[in-house]
Amino acid sequence: MAADLRSQAIQNPIDIAEYLFKRLQQVGVRSIHGLPGDYNLVALDYIAKVGLNWVGNCNELNAGYAADGYARVNGISAIVTTFGVGELSAVNAIAGAYSEYVPIVHIVGYPSTTAQKDGMLLHHTLGNGDFNVFSNMSRQISCAVSMINHQHEAATLIDNAIRECYLQSRPVYISLPTDMVQKKVDGDRLKTPLDLTFAPNEVEKEDYVVDVVLKYLHAARNPVILVDACAIRHRALDETHEFIKKTGIPTFVAPMGKGAVDETLPNYGGVYAGDGSNAGVRERVESADLVISIGPIKSDFNTAGFSYRISQLNTIDFHSYAVRVRYSEYPGVRMNGVLRKVTEKIGKLNIESGPNPTNEIPDEEIKSPEPTITQAWFWPRLGQWLEKGDIIITETGTANFGIWETRFPAEVKAISQVLWGSIGYATGACQGAALAAKELGIKRTILFTGDGSFQLTAQEVSTMLRNDLNPIIFVICNNGYTIERFIHGWEDKYNDVQEWKYRDLPAAFGARPDQYKTYRVDSKGGVEKLFRDEEFAGAGTKKLRFVELVMRWDDAPKALMSTTESTARRNAEN
Repeated sequence: MAADLRSQAIQNPIDIAEYLFKRLQQVGVRSIHGLPGDYNLVALDYIAKVGLNWVGNCNELNAGYAADGYARVNGISAIVTTFGVGELSAVNAIAGAYSEYVPIVHIVGYPSTTAQKDGMLLHHTLGNGDFNVFSNMSRQISCAVSMINHQHEAATLIDNAIRECYLQSRPVYISLPTDMVQKKVDGDRLKTPLDLTFAPNEVEKEDYVVDVVLKYLHAARNPVILVDACAIRHRALDETHEFIKKTGIPTFVAPMGKGAVDETLPNYGGVYAGDGSNAGVRERVESADLVISIGPIKSDFNTAGFSYRISQLNTIDFHSYAVRVRYSEYPGVRMNGVLRKVTEKIGKLNIESGPNPTNEIPDEEIKSPEPTITQAWFWPRLGQWLEKGDIIITETGTANFGIWETRFPAEVKAISQVLWGSIGYATGACQGAALAAKELGIKRTILFTGDGSFQLTAQEVSTMLRNDLNPIIFVICNNGYTIERFIHGWEDKYNDVQEWKYRDLPAAFGARPDQYKTYRVDSKGGVEKLFRDEEFAGAGTKKLRFVELVMRWDDAPKALMSTTESTARRNAEN
């Protein structure tokens, strides 16, 4: 009775599903990824009703990867799956997003609250009457879990989940039972936008940390800046760029931070990854008397097998949750405010310059009469072809390590999954990234993936075609899992894959003749011709472009070789 009276008191009633999708729309989501299932079908009707686009992926794992790619370009994303079978198929992708700080709202269509209460033996369950088992799994990979089991808690739970998703930059989980979809909540709440601002640092504490940072900066003679992924994920790039520009300090990126910094800046010095660093970078960074580390994630692949040689005694780490100066930590002091004030107060610094990376192809590659496309030749040559504002997605493997040797034009966004490293991620992420790019007016989305990786998620080319997306897709044809070969099993069958006729796939997926164009390139001359082809390279080209890029099976970037050597040694330890 009380619940009925509360429902009658709502001045502007709106269905819970409509409220949810309108809130997502308000924070910038324009398209929803996922798959239909009987527990989410009615909820899906509201997507078009509020003016959002339904993507419709080939499976939930791919949808999760796509939502990840979409969020990295757009700032936040959403995916809808069905209870049990659907949500579990997406778990790997959601775990990757949690690992790498990517904000995805995961909405799961649930059986009715009555069925849950009665412990009914329903399909998609484990047959034991436990309807919380799957949400409990997702609690480990979500920064908030909102179980919408009561009408009058729904709006608050939805708002809290979306806010936490944005502010913590990690996935959240929202259950939506079938009998809650059309229950009413107060629509007037939508007139007040969600507060997505970060809580300011305590002023006295922040000012103290600023003074400590300034003291060490002014005492340094050859400092460097090292920017990593959390500067991107925790929305500190504006402050980071102002700091880099004003100080002129030589600036480097970690592999996960590739694309975080404007690489056309005169003080940009390249990728630092310990032994896998660009030429001249390791010496400059490791000889620095102060390293300003912004948003660091010191994982194995991000450090080329833990080959960093930087003392914490010479390091200041800026995080979303604290600032660490040498061995002193200041918890609760977020990097954004500190960086802003340090930049305002810094004054003139007297510092040594750093290396100046270029996209010059190595002399030995230029002089070589060998026509075969090599990793050492290709990645610098790619840098000469890229354009301002491109989005580049690289799969874990040769592409992910090769891109370290490419100096980007301005405003290029790089997407990779260095920490989680789920093979097949990049093709799914390309679909989401290309869709977000289309919505935001970004002209070119470019994918580089290996043939082995591509085979895991190839169906998403179908989703790209269905949504009229036109990315440029390079499938590196090198006969299998090259990164795994370098770790173990050089010529073993488990690192081989069936050779597909990759260029036939767009047609097999139903592409119209005017919707795509395919290419096969197996020589340096072929690459040169392709890069000069305006129909292929042009930002205004509306066709999906699909390239078989043939490389040797035993060739890899130097950084990959050194990292996999370290991985192999670690795997062999007793």
